[in-house]
Amino acid sequence: MSVLSGKKILLGVTAGIAAYKTAYLVRLFIKAGAEVQVIMTPAAKDFVTPLTLSTLSKNPVHSTFYDKKDDNETWNNHVDLGLWADLFIIAPATANTLSKMSDGICDNLLLATYLSAKCKVYIAPAMDLDMYKHPSTLKNLTTLVSYGNRIIPAESGELASGLVGEGRMAEPERIVSFIEQDLLDGLPLHHKKILITAGPTYEAIDPVRFIGNHSSGKMGFELAKVAAKLGAEVYLVSGPSNETVNHTLIHRIDVVSAEEMYSACHQYFETVDIAILSAAVADFKPSEVAAQKIKKKSATMSLELVPTKDILASLGAIKQSQFLVGFALETNDEVANATAKLERKNLDMIVLNSLQDKGAGFKNSTNKVTIIHADKRMVIFELKSKTYVAEDIFNEILNEKYA
Repeated sequence: MSVLSGKKILLGVTAGIAAYKTAYLVRLFIKAGAEVQVIMTPAAKDFVTPLTLSTLSKNPVHSTFYDKKDDNETWNNHVDLGLWADLFIIAPATANTLSKMSDGICDNLLLATYLSAKCKVYIAPAMDLDMYKHPSTLKNLTTLVSYGNRIIPAESGELASGLVGEGRMAEPERIVSFIEQDLLDGLPLHHKKILITAGPTYEAIDPVRFIGNHSSGKMGFELAKVAAKLGAEVYLVSGPSNETVNHTLIHRIDVVSAEEMYSACHQYFETVDIAILSAAVADFKPSEVAAQKIKKKSATMSLELVPTKDILASLGAIKQSQFLVGFALETNDEVANATAKLERKNLDMIVLNSLQDKGAGFKNSTNKVTIIHADKRMVIFELKSKTYVAEDIFNEILNEKYA
């Protein structure tokens, strides 16, 4: 899944021959999981039709403030469009449009929206080579950069004039790649690696039965999604879970038993910057696993259990620069028990939730947590969705480790 997934993208199309490429650009944005709306300058319609772009974007194309031919036409609010967008990409951006943007001229809907936009703006220039190298164009580009805009450099190649040189609009794939990389570079966890555990573990009794718990894995999966959104490369070690995730930065490693989770965690721990162990690992397992299904021969059966390896404590014992986070699910003396676990296992932070709190714990889409830091500082949160809980946890980590 692209970093553009879920983003609201406003595409501004101006009157250059490269406008025909915007059909491909819209398709790439949609494929990346973005929602797209298009604004065209009136003259841009001579190069690509609004019908094409509206069909591909699945949204009406905006071009004028209102349709003079329709007395019932509503006003296209440039302020609303500018506020709607997470990203505004102007491609192609002609020399004429660049000049107007630089000087604050506002004589069409696209320019009015640009002046109202609060989001990041990307500009992909397109023009003939002499126009591109003209001092006035270079000055305008420099001015636009000083305003905080990002310029997607024009490429060299054959131009509409028949000349060969710099000025050709970057290819749609290059535009998407440039934006994705720029967004990643601005994320707080870009170039960081994170280990996250999720779900239960199943400890086999025989080929049919096992010891397990009610963990769905949702909390761990939400943590992985938030970490990826923040730019981190994530190793998600998951016990049996019906939860799914699809993101290019998330590597899912499926395990079943506590022993398998232990091995996977130790495989990746040395290379990560942060480890968050949210899995509900079984504390005990059968001392022996029957090779065949155990038959019911009497009204009772005794099962000898032995402790599983303590994954969290083992990582705490070998951690160096890693920021290690554990979870504590308690039913009584919650804060005291969680604080003791924090100290005993050499953690940097622990996330406490209680089965006494309605809406918290297993099989819920919500959770209510208290975060305790190594210095015993506590932050108490209200009941909220596990997605927002995951964001709260990462906010605490960022403030603690990367502030």
